[in-house]
Amino acid sequence: MKKLLTIIHGFCMALADSVPGVSGGTVAFLLGFYDNFVGSLDDLISGTKQKRIAALKYLLKLGIGWCVGFGLAVLILANVFETHIYQISSLFMGFIVFAIPIVIMEEKSCLKEKISRIFFVIIGIAVVSAITYFNPVGGGSGMDLSSPGIALYLYVFFCGAAAICAMILPGISGSTLLLIFGIYLPIITAIKDILHFNFHEFPMVTVFGLGVITGIITIIKIIRNALYKHRAATVYLIIGLMLGSLYAIVMGPTTLDTPQSALSVDTFSIAFFIIGGAVIWGMQILKTLSARSEQIDGRTIV
Repeated sequence: MKKLLTIIHGFCMALADSVPGVSGGTVAFLLGFYDNFVGSLDDLISGTKQKRIAALKYLLKLGIGWCVGFGLAVLILANVFETHIYQISSLFMGFIVFAIPIVIMEEKSCLKEKISRIFFVIIGIAVVSAITYFNPVGGGSGMDLSSPGIALYLYVFFCGAAAICAMILPGISGSTLLLIFGIYLPIITAIKDILHFNFHEFPMVTVFGLGVITGIITIIKIIRNALYKHRAATVYLIIGLMLGSLYAIVMGPTTLDTPQSALSVDTFSIAFFIIGGAVIWGMQILKTLSARSEQIDGRTIV
């Protein structure tokens, strides 16, 4: 049961990572396995032999679920993202708006004890809003990855590193960051082409993957130390990043190859917003079931 739940955890993370809205890190946070996830990544990179073996076993199970979820999401998203942008944006907003109270409840004691760190919320909002507002590739200027130069390779490498940092950190989603940087749809389409055995974009996806690996190695120890030594400030920052990503989602339609108007009251879909909230609360139910399963397994072992 525990192995199956770990695979399901990976599947849920992949669904979050593949769409702008809630990061896989947020899903891990909501489902209660974030510390284990971050700790396993850190142990795999710099732990003892025994810790690396344990971390590898856990991450392989998580990775199986992630690969299945991401593959399914990519095959679907590339077809519906532009044609249903306002419904999808409303869904993403539902993810975030309903996730924030859960994060606050999960970390209630920590946040109350260090209320003076609340200004980190403003910092998080400012960071995401600034990236969105000053985004040099925004405004619908679509990127063509088919004929890249060195500058574009370096840019995609940087985007991969930045996106994985966001995916691991519970807050702004890595896909939202890719949306802000203007390469979300091109990368999703390139990965979809590879899944259909069209390897024209393989070099660009490889560079993106190298950026992802670099980002993991760079950020994971920083996050683990921040959560251990400055947890309240980190959680407040996470909440700020999530709030700021609402602005990024509102402006998301303007970054498409064929620019559309920003999300507004008229184009907002309350139905998809509620569905997003239902998904988040469904994850909370999954977390409760996982905790009960671990208790039962513990009694069985005893």
